Amino acid sequence: MSLQGTQAQTEQQPQDIDYTEIAQSAPFKRLLAEKRKFILPLSLFFLAFYFTLPILTAYSTVLNQQAFLGMTWAWVFAFAQFVMTWALCMIYSSKAAKFDVLVEDIMQQIKSGR
Repeated sequence: MSLQGTQAQTEQQPQDIDYTEIAQSAPFKRLLAEKRKFILPLSLFFLAFYFTLPILTAYSTVLNQQAFLGMTWAWVFAFAQFVMTWALCMIYSSKAAKFDVLVEDIMQQIKSGR
């Protein structure tokens, strides 16, 4: 590796970053709060929706009723879980783009020395 290549690497990697200061900064705390406010309810919904099917099929017969075309509600619920997983994935992907903007703001503050 040439001296020029080493110098380019040094310029790309920030030196002397105080990660404790970043973690205690208001923008970083706002990022964590936004992520927590989004991820926690979404995760709880996912877990509740996911475990409802095995619980209802194991301990009740409510999903054994015919829904339509000879299919029971258990099959409809099982298919809905696939739809729910894809929907949550798309929702998270769009929200993650907003988190990335907050991260970029934090990175800009670090680079500018604020």
